[in-house]
Amino acid sequence: MLARLASVDLAVTSSRQKKRNPGTMPLLHSLHLPTLCSSQNPNSNPKSPPPSSPHPPLLLRFRPSRRQKIQYLKTLGVDTSSSSSSSMETLDWILSIVDYLKSKGFSDSHFPRLSFLCPRIFSSADIDRTLAPVFAFLATDLSADPEQARDLILRCPELLVSNVEYRLRPTLQFLLELGLKNLNSPTNLHAHLLNTPIEKLVSKIRFLQSLGFSYEESAGLCARCPAIFGYDVENNLRPKIEYLVNDMGRSVVELKKFPQYFAFSLKKRIVPRHLHLKQRGIQIALQRMLLWSDERFYAKWK
Repeated sequence: MLARLASVDLAVTSSRQKKRNPGTMPLLHSLHLPTLCSSQNPNSNPKSPPPSSPHPPLLLRFRPSRRQKIQYLKTLGVDTSSSSSSSMETLDWILSIVDYLKSKGFSDSHFPRLSFLCPRIFSSADIDRTLAPVFAFLATDLSADPEQARDLILRCPELLVSNVEYRLRPTLQFLLELGLKNLNSPTNLHAHLLNTPIEKLVSKIRFLQSLGFSYEESAGLCARCPAIFGYDVENNLRPKIEYLVNDMGRSVVELKKFPQYFAFSLKKRIVPRHLHLKQRGIQIALQRMLLWSDERFYAKWK
């Protein structure tokens, strides 16, 4: 009789969280033990497959320890410092969040970014009351497919803990009324715009109104250059306006043709090019002054 020792596989798998049961164990350890030994006819072909065993494989399962759960979260880059003294139920709850996000297309490499930029996802978020409504909003209101939804969240993880009724839906409606389109396209600008309170968006329109533009004109400028919504008034928008009027001697009316002026760096682009042209007694439209590459610009006006 020949004795053959089968291989033992240790697999750690994560089980799905059951609805309304956040305490479901997200990890299971499995020991799969096939038949330990079998007899073989010495006259049979040694290369032929052995007969199937009448006994099914033995499957043993056990719960991972608290230390193993913390270690698993650390491998994902999820901060567990606040969970070091947490109960097993709390760790299971965090792991259920991980499992849910993985079901939405997130991979292991995404979790360090989520945890670093928005630790609240793993400290205070709830699947049914927080996460699921956001994914439903992105799919239904924004018409984002699963990949677009995932990429928008990766660009602005705070989306996952934003309130749909009081933040995301009103902001989306406001942006659509301004005429913005393709907001489901996963760009940094779109992701952060969706998570911007309406009050902050309106403050940029009011700033433009203070320059003499009407509400419709101000809203139109922002719609054509949505990046304006992300700039601070005192540290970005106002200094650029003051330089445009006081140093460059231009009128704010020029912004009607080229609101993208606000998107360029004052120190790295606007000032150097203006001074370069001023020294040569040249004045051109803002668009030509700022849109051209350095190579083309400085080659044209040497």
